[in-house]
Amino acid sequence: MTTAADILISAHKRAQDASLPYAGAVTPQQAYDLLQADPAVKLVDVRTAAERDWVGRVALPAAQHHAVQWNLYPEGVHNPDFLAQLAEFAGKGDTLLFLCRSGVRSRHAAKLATEQGYKHCYDILEGFEGDKNEQGHRKAVSGWCKASLPWIGA
Repeated sequence: MTTAADILISAHKRAQDASLPYAGAVTPQQAYDLLQADPAVKLVDVRTAAERDWVGRVALPAAQHHAVQWNLYPEGVHNPDFLAQLAEFAGKGDTLLFLCRSGVRSRHAAKLATEQGYKHCYDILEGFEGDKNEQGHRKAVSGWCKASLPWIGA
């Protein structure tokens, strides 16, 4: 059985191997396992409100799931209040798992949070929807949904 400590060791190794500017990276399954193992772990969904409303969202207890848009919709500009909104529920010592659609914005969010003193920031690899398949559709190749982890559809 893989423990939370094993998952974090693996995540830190990914960070070292790839010279990541934050604590580490976890697969969607590892993220879910960490959330189940420790109710103090927090998932930060950095997708836009429109993405969560139209595509779906993770199904987790409210205390563990927080939404802070990295970019604003429909403007597409960076959310100038990102750090202030993050600080409303996250402490600098909390374990934070950042999630976006496919794993790009979450990396940026983990990096920025780390630069601002958050010590335990992890990117969730593959994101919520993952990469596109040959027909251009998501949720079929990789990501939280493909891993059959709990989520609520739009």
